[in-house]
Amino acid sequence: MSDAPMRAGVVGLGMMGRNHVRVWDEAIPGVELVAVADPDVGAVTRATAGRRARGYEDPRAMLEAERLDLVSIVAPTSLHLPVTLDALRSGANVLVEKPIAATRDEAVAMMEAASEAGRMLTVGHIERFNPAIRELRRRLADAELGRVFQIHATRLGPFPARIRDVGVVVDLAPHDIDVMRYLVDSEPIRLFAETERRIHTDHEDLFVGTIKFANGVVGVLDINWLTPTKRRSLTVTGERGMYVADYIAQDLVFYANQDAPDTWINPGTGRSVTSVAEGEMTRRAIRREEPLVVELRDFAHAVRGGGPPPVEPRDAMIALLLARKMVESGERGEVIDAAALEEVVR
Repeated sequence: MSDAPMRAGVVGLGMMGRNHVRVWDEAIPGVELVAVADPDVGAVTRATAGRRARGYEDPRAMLEAERLDLVSIVAPTSLHLPVTLDALRSGANVLVEKPIAATRDEAVAMMEAASEAGRMLTVGHIERFNPAIRELRRRLADAELGRVFQIHATRLGPFPARIRDVGVVVDLAPHDIDVMRYLVDSEPIRLFAETERRIHTDHEDLFVGTIKFANGVVGVLDINWLTPTKRRSLTVTGERGMYVADYIAQDLVFYANQDAPDTWINPGTGRSVTSVAEGEMTRRAIRREEPLVVELRDFAHAVRGGGPPPVEPRDAMIALLLARKMVESGERGEVIDAAALEEVVR
């Protein structure tokens, strides 16, 4: 690809779509925002005000008229498949917001279309691009915690009036399921969920789930739309201590296990075991940055360099399907076992 600026477009101009417009237009070197599309004429007018980007009511008309290198699809999930197929056929590389699609079949069709078109398809799992989570992943890869025992995600907040078609699990849990798989590098072998509907008229708005991973890590998810303040955190506990990441503040704090160097052999398992005692707390240095800027910059860099998608679409599909299995478990009150989960991660 030449050194000329890459041409970007955005489909869907709701709150998140407007953020894509702003970041493409103002924050990504080597990219020019040239077009946006939304059936809401007022949304198009507002998004293009003060910008050079052209506005369209029909995304297909935009894709036909403009030679786009990069397209953000921030439309409702029901439109992800048709708009993605149109964008890929036009020759664009595509970032589609999560969830990747409504079903496995739709996600597979999108991945196959990207392969046939020779274009990149990636998915907006934005939490992977939070600087605190990136630093946490680097430190886990360096084995700073030793063996990881548990990973606990907390995602709480008020009820969003905009959400009606899905419950809290499908809307929010894919974030944390994806981050868990991203950090522990293992597949789930068992999961169970409890769900309740307190405010939402059609779907669950309270969810507590557990995931057992093949490498022994236990994942815990505590997610709801019933808390009058936002909390977004991730706690990872291991033999050498505990990390706590705050998504909103982009903080990463390490709590050391003071007795970690002292080990003995558990006669029952033959494994080396560490004792646990309270140690020093250390706040890791984080270079804070808007996650969407990191995400779109990585997408543009990957396209220009021909390099793998920042988030593989298969990973996004698995996160969606695991979330749906959580809904199924909560509705039936049953554990989802390894045989059923193999169908998800295959």
